[in-house]
Amino acid sequence: MMENIIMYGSALLAVVVIVYMLIKKLDIKIALFLMGIILLIISLLMGKEIVFEDFQSTGTALLDPLQVIVEQFKSTLSSAGLIILILGGYTAYMSSIGANDLTVQVLTKPIKNVKSVYFLVPLTFLLGNFLSLVIPSASTLAILLLATLYPVLKQAGMSTLSIAAVLATSATIVPTPLGSDNVAIAQELASYAAFDGLTVSQYVFSYHALVSIPTILFIALVHYFWQKHRDKQGDTGDSDEEVELKDIENIEGGKLFKTIYSILPIFPIIILLISFLLEMTTSVSVTISVEIAVLISFIIAIVSELIRNRNTKEVLGNTEKFFSGMGNMLPVVALLVAASVFVAGLQSIGLIDTLQQAMESTGGNGSGIILPLILVGVTALIVLLSGSGIALFFAMVPLVVPLAQAAGIDPIAISVPMGLAGNLFRAVSPVAAVVLIIAGTLKVNPIQIIKRTAVPMVSGVIFMFVLSMILFL
Repeated sequence: MMENIIMYGSALLAVVVIVYMLIKKLDIKIALFLMGIILLIISLLMGKEIVFEDFQSTGTALLDPLQVIVEQFKSTLSSAGLIILILGGYTAYMSSIGANDLTVQVLTKPIKNVKSVYFLVPLTFLLGNFLSLVIPSASTLAILLLATLYPVLKQAGMSTLSIAAVLATSATIVPTPLGSDNVAIAQELASYAAFDGLTVSQYVFSYHALVSIPTILFIALVHYFWQKHRDKQGDTGDSDEEVELKDIENIEGGKLFKTIYSILPIFPIIILLISFLLEMTTSVSVTISVEIAVLISFIIAIVSELIRNRNTKEVLGNTEKFFSGMGNMLPVVALLVAASVFVAGLQSIGLIDTLQQAMESTGGNGSGIILPLILVGVTALIVLLSGSGIALFFAMVPLVVPLAQAAGIDPIAISVPMGLAGNLFRAVSPVAAVVLIIAGTLKVNPIQIIKRTAVPMVSGVIFMFVLSMILFL
């Protein structure tokens, strides 16, 4: 009895601390590490062993929790962490050579030729989602799209709030093997026998895309009708205040240069997609990993720069941006490690086993939908309050398979809806960075933007969840 009180009490307190820091938008890496260490110490005081794969004790109980952190860093850096670092490096290098900005410039140019205001709503939404492949940060993408598309959309006659809503929802759930959340969950699934050898490309193209692509198209349709409806009600947000936009450098060059450089940011995805399709449709057995795809693209980018600039010293010196970009992604890797240490603490005090036993007692009785529904609900609550769901998703990654097995359902039925829900609900949070940036730039109230984004995004979540349950449950 006392053991259960200690277990539930310590777990509840740890979760409350983490949720509080998420809501307050504080950096939660140290909190996850600290709570994980405390839970591991509590488990040792309870006479339990530390639950961690292939864990080798230091011989001193007080140092063992720190050894868990060391072992988890080693494990993460050799798998998902390495991929995330390389992706960060490539994105930084693409920015330094102007390829990212050129992609935005090239793809947004055709928008100027579209005259139908409300046809521009779904078109801009879909374009923004595609560009999130190149610029995964919702805030950064919104700033770029404000500068490049706002004048065009305004001149076409689109209302301020329609523009705000479309741009706030641009970075949502586009299926990409380069997303850190997809990398993390694919690596976790691959560590289990049922998904042995699963690559991030296979996860994204075989599972994620089956739900995310139809959902994106559905949201685009809802956007069209909802923005049109709100405009007819007279809630446009238009005013005479001058909007100050960031200056975007117009990158000049020939057609060959623009074609190659606008493709470079998404070239790793093209390589991975071709590899996946060949593997699915032919006898070709060469599987190209994300790391290899990025390195191939990096080499092609360097060669392109050498041909373009004819200055070997300058070009090779600029490759340092790749490695400094890798360093910028270390906080994401640390977040993954911190989340794993926290989960190790919960497992060590016995909470995860208890939850598994509870679900096993109800599993297989038509209650399989309950677990995904609860997790999507929790994700919605945290994202709406904090404006971000990525930390919560990373914290849940190590629990996806154990909880799914206990509930008797496919882990994909948890990973896909939970991951997508976090990204979709972000545009419904009045404290999300992307909403605040757009509200501040366009001189409108964040709540006005939420009124425009809520219906498309909530509709998208419902559609996504139902489709996920049909396909994977």
